[in-house]
Amino acid sequence: MHLPTLPVSLSQCVEWKSCGWVRRDQTDPDEEPHAILEGVSSNPRQNGRHGPLAGRLVILCEQNHSQGPMCIIFFKFDPRPVSKNAYRLILAANRDEFYHRPSKVADFWGNNNEVLSGLDMEEGKEGGTWLGISTRGKLAALTNYLQPRQDRDARGRGELVTHFLTTDMDSLSYLKKVSAEGHLYNGFNLIAADLSTEKGDVICYYGNRGEPEPVVLAPGTYGLSNALLETPWKKLCFGKQLFLEAVERSQALPKDVLIAQLLHVLNNDEAQLPDPAIEDQGREYVQPFLSKYAAVCVRCPGYGTRTNTIILVDADGHVTFTERSMLDKDPSCWETSTHEFKLQS
Repeated sequence: MHLPTLPVSLSQCVEWKSCGWVRRDQTDPDEEPHAILEGVSSNPRQNGRHGPLAGRLVILCEQNHSQGPMCIIFFKFDPRPVSKNAYRLILAANRDEFYHRPSKVADFWGNNNEVLSGLDMEEGKEGGTWLGISTRGKLAALTNYLQPRQDRDARGRGELVTHFLTTDMDSLSYLKKVSAEGHLYNGFNLIAADLSTEKGDVICYYGNRGEPEPVVLAPGTYGLSNALLETPWKKLCFGKQLFLEAVERSQALPKDVLIAQLLHVLNNDEAQLPDPAIEDQGREYVQPFLSKYAAVCVRCPGYGTRTNTIILVDADGHVTFTERSMLDKDPSCWETSTHEFKLQS
């Protein structure tokens, strides 16, 4: 198979990364890597401009970031915990994204500053988000569904979260509305919740590559990555077990210790291989970086886990939102911030 024609010479547009051959358009140095070329050597100088490099062109991410964040979420909820010391909700989530994609760290915004979330600032996608919670008790979280090809004309999925956080619709009604429009988006999973100390918490799920109707989740522990809810990818099962071990100790731990342990879970970078389920779903898209992607914490040059988020909601409706964010596109440099408030509902 011949290598497809590239816009500039191979010596100009290809640089070696540990995840594979990464093609960059040199006319725009800030543009994201959007293709991986499977070569035969880890040294590009050994391959020349045309020789053994003739291989497969694998789409890594469309130029407009259409693949978007490849995240993972673990959560346990119990609307009516028996113990006063137990948490109604414990959520731990990673956001995986290109390091240079502009975004804002979590802060309050919206009418009366009632919504707390990070914000995507990518041109054309400004204001979208992947995870947020409001003082009114609305919570939403999004992951993308791994698929080899994306529709560049599809609507931005980050708006699904921000719209719910600012709407007056309940979670199930909102997801029913979204399900009727699911074909307008590339693959996604959406968790939407109404957290109410008085009425009890309701958490719903919808994925536009799964069943046509959203579902109300029973209290319990769940894992969600880039397939449908609870799809047993090895990294999801592995991470969920680590999450459960931390959660089981939660009542006996000081809050800051529990948060530290959950952050430790989110930063586990042990690849869980082989995993035929990921390979079958991602096909040629995922092959070049499978060894990195098959971990709870993804770490590739220029792409990977750049935000860890922990959300705790106790029996009285007190919310602790902790975010650990990468600084200056540097995987060795992070900052941690915590916001606390009480639910109004």
